[in-house]
Amino acid sequence: MAKERFFLELTPPSELLRDAPHVVIIGGGFAGLKAAHTLAGKTVRVTLIDRRNFNLFQPLLYQVATGLVSAPDVASPLRVMLGNTPNIQILMGEVVDIDPAAKAVLFNDRQLRYDHLIVAAGATSSYFGHDAWQAFATPMKSLSDALAIRQQVLSALEEAEQTPDPARRRLLQSVVVVGGGPTGCELAASLNDLLRHTLERDFKQVDPHQCQVTLVDPGDRVLRAMDPQLSKAAGEHLHRSGVNLLLGGRVKAIAANHVVVNTASGEVTLQAGTICWTAGVAASPLGQLLAERTGCSLDRAGRVVVEPDFSIADQPEIRVVGDLCSYSHTADGTPLPGMAGPAVQMGGWVAEDILARLQNQPHGAFAFVDFGSMAVVGPLFAVANLRGLKLSGPLGWLLWALAHLAFMPDTENRISLLTKWLWMIVTRERSALLIQETPSGS
Repeated sequence: MAKERFFLELTPPSELLRDAPHVVIIGGGFAGLKAAHTLAGKTVRVTLIDRRNFNLFQPLLYQVATGLVSAPDVASPLRVMLGNTPNIQILMGEVVDIDPAAKAVLFNDRQLRYDHLIVAAGATSSYFGHDAWQAFATPMKSLSDALAIRQQVLSALEEAEQTPDPARRRLLQSVVVVGGGPTGCELAASLNDLLRHTLERDFKQVDPHQCQVTLVDPGDRVLRAMDPQLSKAAGEHLHRSGVNLLLGGRVKAIAANHVVVNTASGEVTLQAGTICWTAGVAASPLGQLLAERTGCSLDRAGRVVVEPDFSIADQPEIRVVGDLCSYSHTADGTPLPGMAGPAVQMGGWVAEDILARLQNQPHGAFAFVDFGSMAVVGPLFAVANLRGLKLSGPLGWLLWALAHLAFMPDTENRISLLTKWLWMIVTRERSALLIQETPSGS
């Protein structure tokens, strides 16, 4: 198979770029997008490959799932953000192989050569070996996942409005969320508000008092990665709001409309019209592919173990960043979490390091700056730990909102989100409660 040449080699916008080094970035998420922005306008040729044509702001997926915002509010087209940059080319496709010896990636039945490769492929959902559960419990990792949850919840309510069977109505008005981390808590809180308040005036037969959202987690508290004081505040607020917390329970089985949970006091069976899964994360399959092609090490979650400069053993031109990398070169040896903050810093630092090496310039070691963690658990209520400053309630929500608007890569989306959040606060109305028809044959 003939190798595909980077298009700027054939028709470069300037002679300066004709023989410039080629950097290939796999993945247009937080890490990949930051790397591309850092390399924009520099004397390098950049190809960004992603199987989607947009950057997804994953922290707000739960708001799409619960009708608070629409899909375009959290997804920004990559070509709009980077397409006008002369030294960056964006290609839509899925990388299926990497050839370190030839310094080439294979995608869309083509080979593309690189001088430097940045792998920022992200992560997928993990069902801990029970992949059959996915047919009954929708994950929360992609835009299609969020839209599927929204469609399932709204369709259940539409059916509940018409059924004369009280038991069937209670089932349709019930939701189970598995996983008590930030995503699970935010999704449960927003679904609870949707079911109990937003739709109260929209349906005549649906009784908000019979709506039930249950949050299942094996730990003794929600948000276990956060400070215990904030975790307690979040759990108490969820409970006061009406969310049923089933803590210390491990899921034993999931089937249509029910979840079996093992607890200290025995098995509990939860009946629900909608089941959501936020409990596990698995590394992109590209991690296993890199291990097969280069012999690099993986951690137990399938993430690539990287060197201090995010390269892999014996392959200094290959860097792995974001959710796919296991970076434990920290002060206490704890791997960096798979969150937006670390991913952005990784992507930016690696791009700067590549530029420094190309110019034979020194570059300081990577030093992660932890700005803290936060989670929203209700309208105008969030918990936040910003480098020791612990906040909860409306002030925590304000900081959460400002932080998320700051991380949002597209200005138009910032304005849209702020407008819809303010409208929700004033009216309790949600702007994206459409049940969209699925394409024929899908």
